[in-house]
Amino acid sequence: MLKNFRKGQSPLEYTIFIIIVLAAFLAAGNYLKRGIQGRWRDVADGLGDQYDPRFANGTIQHTLLSNTETRIESVAVGNLTHTTRTDLGNTLELKQGSLTSGAY
Repeated sequence: MLKNFRKGQSPLEYTIFIIIVLAAFLAAGNYLKRGIQGRWRDVADGLGDQYDPRFANGTIQHTLLSNTETRIESVAVGNLTHTTRTDLGNTLELKQGSLTSGAY
């Protein structure tokens, strides 16, 4: 009779052992998941401040360079009309500023 009792106990022992091993894997999976999430957080924090269009600073620089040349020539042989005019113009326009949006 003792022999039959040992045969019945063996599947029960295997079942309990499998349950304990599965519980250990589930618990380890939770720690593994939290470890990966913590590593992602460290990497994201190491990147620094991220761009947010609601809070932005910027600089504006506008440069306009213009070269103009105007020539007027008028020649009339009768009644002696002779006009020559040449205008040269160089213009440089610089605009600089800053832009801040959001509450800093």
